[in-house]
Amino acid sequence: MTNKVFLGIILSVLFLHFQGFSQDKKWYKGNLHAHSYWSDGDQFPEMIMEWYKSDGYDFTVLSDHNTLAEGEKWITLSEKEYLQKGFRDYLKKYGEDWVIHKLDSVGHTKVKLKTLMEYRPLFEEDGEFLIIQSEELTTNFGDKPIHINATNIQQKIDPKNGESVTEVIQNNIDAVLQQRKSLHVPIMPHINHPNFGYGISADDFIPLHDVRFFEVYNGHPAVHNEGDSTHLGTEEMWDLINSSYLQEKKPLLYGLATDDSHHYHRFDKSYSNPGRGWLMVRTDSLKASSIIEAMEKGDFYASTGVVLKHLEISNDRLKIEIASEPGVHYEIQLIGRDASSKTSQIIEKVEGTHANFTFPDGYVFVRAKVISDKTNQNFFDETEFEKAWTQPIIINSK
Repeated sequence: MTNKVFLGIILSVLFLHFQGFSQDKKWYKGNLHAHSYWSDGDQFPEMIMEWYKSDGYDFTVLSDHNTLAEGEKWITLSEKEYLQKGFRDYLKKYGEDWVIHKLDSVGHTKVKLKTLMEYRPLFEEDGEFLIIQSEELTTNFGDKPIHINATNIQQKIDPKNGESVTEVIQNNIDAVLQQRKSLHVPIMPHINHPNFGYGISADDFIPLHDVRFFEVYNGHPAVHNEGDSTHLGTEEMWDLINSSYLQEKKPLLYGLATDDSHHYHRFDKSYSNPGRGWLMVRTDSLKASSIIEAMEKGDFYASTGVVLKHLEISNDRLKIEIASEPGVHYEIQLIGRDASSKTSQIIEKVEGTHANFTFPDGYVFVRAKVISDKTNQNFFDETEFEKAWTQPIIINSK
């Protein structure tokens, strides 16, 4: 198959798909990366679910490290006062009949954690709020941390090793997809925070296959989304990877924004708090299968605060309208790579809340990015502005 034929097929599929957006589809807000007392978070699952539901999220996960919220698990409560207060608040809200706790031999409070099966019925409402089971497969290659989330996982998977960073990633992706295949259930792996410990480079991504998602934004203060003088930022990495994937006839890599929340009691730039990065997924129902299906088609955008009122993509143009806030200014960028270049560039930019971009000849893929001049006190970098990213699409079959 020639490149021209291959790209033509992809273009036709994308055209039919995006033209097929129907009015009965809705935008659903969700987070796909968060932690609780089941691993290294500092809050009880019920309190975390309450936070996300009350803050307007439609779906969320708890993706604790190398575990699922099942079976019996007790924690010994820290003596730190803010965590003691957190327990008192938990006990007050849910009561002695729900919260199982005791003192150990030295007087420390031990609390039995609720399983997903136990707390899920307290929060889920059909069409209103969904909890998706998840696990963060957590391993490393030497001193390189490698973390991969499995969204809608059905059975715990032990992390896999390998002889290189790429092999470790591939082995874990394969394990997730094998469970998907064997159980006939949509399960979605995504690569977490590649610049955490600078564990995963763009070169490590290039040989991978069946990799569809990674975190272009992660809300943890230690993940280096912007890179440094010797490491690429995740957004630059994203475009380089997609340039290679397109050349190798692989599906494009999509970018997520997630919280990676661990800390729920104290909010400032030194903590990993909820509410920093999320997804808006366009689908016809609030079900795990529908969300994953929509995401695998690219029917979503990632955000750290910017909300889109309208997003329409056809085979030759992209229309975007922002749900603007009073006094906030926006720049909408069309970013892409042309066939003669190895790097992406800003093709066009518009100041304001509306843009109607026509795709120029000679470009092989494009995506849109919105940058506002509004900062958010919840960010770990107070100089960072609220943003949104649409997913890349192939536009040129020449």
